[in-house]
Amino acid sequence: MWDLMAGDRLRYGAALGALLVAAALLYLVPLVPQAVMDVVFLNQPERSSATSRAVIELLGGPDAVTDQPWRPIPLIAVIALAAGACTYVRQRWSAIASQNVAKRIRDRLQDRIQRLDMRAYDGLDRGDLLQRCTSDVDTAQTFLSMQVVEVGRAIVMLAVAIPLMFALDHRMGVAAVWLLPLIVGFSFFYFRRVRAMFREKDEAEGRLTAAVTDNLVGIRVVRAFNRQSFEIERFRPRNDEHRRLDAALYRVFASFWATSDLLCFMQQASVVMVGAWLLATDRILVGEFYFFFAAVGLYLWPVRMAGRIVAEFGKATVAIDRIEEILALPIESDDDAPTDAAPTASSDGSIVFRGVSFAYTADTPVLREIDLAIADGEAVAIVGPSGCGKSTLVQLLLRFHDPDAGSIELGGIDVRRLPRRTLRTRVATVLQQPFLFSRSIRENILLADPGADRGSIEIATNEACIHESIMRFDAGYETMVGERGVTLSGGQRQRIAIAQALLQDPAVLVLDDALSAVDTGTERTILEAIRSRRGRHTTLVIAHRLSTLQEADRIVVMTADGRIDAIGTHPELLGRPGLYRRLWDIQRDLESESSASEEPAPGATP
Repeated sequence: MWDLMAGDRLRYGAALGALLVAAALLYLVPLVPQAVMDVVFLNQPERSSATSRAVIELLGGPDAVTDQPWRPIPLIAVIALAAGACTYVRQRWSAIASQNVAKRIRDRLQDRIQRLDMRAYDGLDRGDLLQRCTSDVDTAQTFLSMQVVEVGRAIVMLAVAIPLMFALDHRMGVAAVWLLPLIVGFSFFYFRRVRAMFREKDEAEGRLTAAVTDNLVGIRVVRAFNRQSFEIERFRPRNDEHRRLDAALYRVFASFWATSDLLCFMQQASVVMVGAWLLATDRILVGEFYFFFAAVGLYLWPVRMAGRIVAEFGKATVAIDRIEEILALPIESDDDAPTDAAPTASSDGSIVFRGVSFAYTADTPVLREIDLAIADGEAVAIVGPSGCGKSTLVQLLLRFHDPDAGSIELGGIDVRRLPRRTLRTRVATVLQQPFLFSRSIRENILLADPGADRGSIEIATNEACIHESIMRFDAGYETMVGERGVTLSGGQRQRIAIAQALLQDPAVLVLDDALSAVDTGTERTILEAIRSRRGRHTTLVIAHRLSTLQEADRIVVMTADGRIDAIGTHPELLGRPGLYRRLWDIQRDLESESSASEEPAPGATP
């Protein structure tokens, strides 16, 4: 927490200083009536403390107070107003400081998440991550804005009260504080108990948030398959778990409040009993008894609230631990990219895979010893069964991951020696399921090149066969696409993503099954537009529809175990037995059967 407060420690210190002044002023308030009772009304100045006599002198002396009993009222009012002003300053400064701390935490989290290593990111639960970035940050902010200062208030109230009480009467001082070690010790015992419970509850809340997030994202799938009842039943155990942990936590709260109330009442009872005995034996004055009773009431409330503060401290430390877990995860770093190996101006799109092997988990290799050279401006298609590693090749090229063995070169330079920003500017990728932000179509396309003009955008959208569809919307390019582009069809989302990539005008264009959601005619038009750009960039096309691959300069065929089976043109691969010809025959037979089923039966009216 000390680290989190960097930059606002002086403001926190000033807030604690204002708190110290406010606490001292609050104790002056009961000193005034105590002095009036003992020195003026009881007329026993010789038995009164020096502090009491000084207060009466400040009011003009015993005779002036006797003649004008209202004299203490303005002094009490001034003291109370000054204490209120200090309290306002304390709350304002601590609130500003805590807001600054929360902003820094959110900035650090956003920066870390944007640069997380993909292996680390893939291992995170999205709902739990959302919980850490929102609820946990709010918990830490609440503690820093309120409870940190309340801890200081409790300490200051005690630090001011104890010397004052012992200076007035050591016997009453002992009676007023003898239970404090037990109250404080009990609070620390309670903190150790609830901290683990808070972590369990927070993690359960993260799982609950994850379930809700998954359901909201997949609501159309759920309804399409009539799985509402199943999702409701799947949600209930997580909700029940959260309720159970929450209830257990509040049972502990109840026991704490009951016990702390008992201890505080015992402390007050001690002051009353000892004070009554001393009064009965004429060993203290009425005003002194009044001051002790008022002082105990002033500091017992902050001490009693220490239980709540300790509870919030438990929540805050758990929240900050969870935040720190994210901030400690490894990030994609370009610091290891030498400055002499960052050819930002090069447009060479040649790609070389040298003995590349990769596995997401140690016991499940995805790619095995891939050797492949692609010339600048060449159009290469990659085909193979699902799970053979086609998309993984793209992820390695973009450095979402680095190979376990071997190397990948772009423009003759190992991609590990290129800053990721430079690399990803030179390689544009269109995924099978592109993601669109909840913004206008124009804003989504401009993600590729924020400085592009309207003409460049329309050239890209025409080549992607989406311009006419956009213009049919009432708002045209300013049409809002909804969360994840939900208001668009799958084919429209893919074509907007293709327009993004074409607008970027990269050295390498990758279409990762990016035409799967468009009809054959649209596919042919898009491919014609891309072919017209041949030579401007290297093109990698990953597809399951083999008709998409026929015009490629070369076709790379991969096997299910992540190896290259064959490389050649479409006629060459059909001319020799192998996986490609088997796949071609299967797709041709399926298409023939589909065409036959669509023909009208003999005698039927066409």
